[in-house]
Amino acid sequence: MKLMKHGVRRELITSLVFAFCCVILFILPRKETIFTQQGKREKAVVLSVDNSQISMHGHLKYGSQNLTVRLKSGEHKGKVFAAANELRAQLELDKDFKVGDHVLVNILPDDTPEKSTLIAQEHDRSLWFWILAGSFCIVLCVFGRWTGVKALLSFIFSCAMIWKVVIPLILNGYNAIWISFFCVCLLTAVIQFLIAGVNRRGVTAFLGAISGVFAGALTAWLFTVLMKINGAVLPYSQALLYSGYEVLKLQDIFVGAMILASSGAVMDLAMDISTGMSEIVSHSPEITTKKLVSSGMEIGRNVVGTMTTTLLLAYSGGYITLLMMFYIQGNAPMDFLNNPLVASEAVKTLAGSFALVLVAPLTALCGGFFFKKYKK
Repeated sequence: MKLMKHGVRRELITSLVFAFCCVILFILPRKETIFTQQGKREKAVVLSVDNSQISMHGHLKYGSQNLTVRLKSGEHKGKVFAAANELRAQLELDKDFKVGDHVLVNILPDDTPEKSTLIAQEHDRSLWFWILAGSFCIVLCVFGRWTGVKALLSFIFSCAMIWKVVIPLILNGYNAIWISFFCVCLLTAVIQFLIAGVNRRGVTAFLGAISGVFAGALTAWLFTVLMKINGAVLPYSQALLYSGYEVLKLQDIFVGAMILASSGAVMDLAMDISTGMSEIVSHSPEITTKKLVSSGMEIGRNVVGTMTTTLLLAYSGGYITLLMMFYIQGNAPMDFLNNPLVASEAVKTLAGSFALVLVAPLTALCGGFFFKKYKK
């Protein structure tokens, strides 16, 4: 009973420490930006739409959409103003507003809304976002109970680390590969020890995951250089260079992004193997180290088969329209594999899968070393 109370107390203290770290990260001052938002962005609802100045170019719309909106925030809340929305025949950027839509409008500092036309910038998705996020938190905590609460805490900590630490440091000129790797090491420690506890199971999962991440990072860097992928395949990479950050190395950022992307699957596999080995030892304390490592290997083999396919589906799903274009053009597989976009996704998939394949034996070996000290 005392051991149980001690374990609960230790988990509670650990969770409170990580919660405090999350608060510290979110209140850190933000790096000074080169560009600042001009004017105020306010919420509004569309009352009427005039599409008379819009022309159709096939499936694309081009022209000015004139709106009448009622502000829902700011000093002019409740008042009705005119707003404009420019359509440039670009589906990925254009917004087509309709009556009843909730939108975000921009009011420039020197403008008087009554005498000028507001700029309708984007749909207001904040309400649905918070509904989705709140539903996720509730389901996770209800289903996972205390483990779900800790998982949610690790999720928040990961978001804070990427937004407040990784991105600012890379923008300041630090090497993106090492920053991403050290961030993954810290996140792995937080997630594994928060979920499994600071014990043999947590240490085994941590060491196995870090070993796999390092192997995957080395593979990703090597084949990114050999295949001459410059990193410009990342969205907005060229715009980032033209925004005053010419010193950034896109190739390093590309490798760093692969490290972050594959680390989640690696952590899952390491935790699965570590938990399985822990259960084997608890039910069969007399098992030898050799048999324990063999059992860990077998668990890893069964999980790796599905996890590698998971990475393939996750990465290919992001470029399904590109693959469709190659298909309708009749290109042979070797032709489109040389395309920079396809080659970059191939490196992501294979480097991540390489890390997964290696993390299984590495975690099993670590588990054999730590768990063999368990006594009946």
